[in-house]
Amino acid sequence: MSTPARKPVRGEAGFDLITPQWRQNAREIQKFGTVIRDLPIGLSEDLRREMCQRLNPLLADTASLRDLYKKSHWQVGGPTFYQLHLLFDKHFGEQVELVDLLAERIQILGGVSVAMAHDVAEVTRLERPPKGREEVPVQISRLLEAHALIIKDTRDLAERAEKLGDSGTNDLLVSDVLRTNEMQVWFLSEHLVEMPLVHAAKRQ
Repeated sequence: MSTPARKPVRGEAGFDLITPQWRQNAREIQKFGTVIRDLPIGLSEDLRREMCQRLNPLLADTASLRDLYKKSHWQVGGPTFYQLHLLFDKHFGEQVELVDLLAERIQILGGVSVAMAHDVAEVTRLERPPKGREEVPVQISRLLEAHALIIKDTRDLAERAEKLGDSGTNDLLVSDVLRTNEMQVWFLSEHLVEMPLVHAAKRQ
């Protein structure tokens, strides 16, 4: 049996500069759950590892909330369809930004951010919704419960980051994650208030 000809490598005569080298595979360059040993950002390896271990579940929860908003956007119905359809999509876009910020923070700290849907599903702490459609009050309640979990975890982690001197993580959590989620809770919760639309309640 003849041995297949060796392909030329860069710098050798006959090396192909235009054909895509797309059939490539190799070992991971960094395992999930690890952090780069030495980074010139003034934070210890142990501190960065702890932050990444706490940030990844928050990232998974935020990614799940993002998708829950899109599910609600597609499946909402009833008299409030138009305003909720738009509101859910607006909140979805804001959660997309938070997902990116959290993932980038993990990478900045030298960790590996959870990324694929099946991995997010394994890590998230949010209750999995049914595949089918739900009534509007249930949709909103489910979203509010997700926000409540994320807000509590964000506050706890922000306090921990501040205590350890990780100002960058603290600032991200307070200025972006916490404030965005609080604002979205305000907009959502107002849709569950029993408020007359035509006749005001008579004064006693």
